[in-house]
Amino acid sequence: MAVKIRLKRMGAKKAPHYRVVVADSRSPRDGRFIEEIGYYNPVAKPEEIKIDVEKAKNWLSKGAQPTDTARALLKKSGVIQ
Repeated sequence: MAVKIRLKRMGAKKAPHYRVVVADSRSPRDGRFIEEIGYYNPVAKPEEIKIDVEKAKNWLSKGAQPTDTARALLKKSGVIQ
C-alpha cells in the first residue's frame, strides 16, 4: 500500500481551507484517509499552517511520500529541511 501525505480540500466555493492528511494513494482527494495531521488556511492573512510535527515525522519514517504542495508546507513548518 502506497501512503501519501496530501491535502484534503474543505470550505466553501472561493474560500478553501485544507486538511493535511495521510491517505492511501488510491483513495480520492476528499475521500477516505488514515489520519489527519494538520491544517492549512491560505485565505487568512497571514496564512495559517498548523502541522503536528511528531505525527508527520512518524509517517515520514514509515515511508509516506508527501505531494509537492504538502512537502512545501512541511518545509515551512520545520518538519523536513
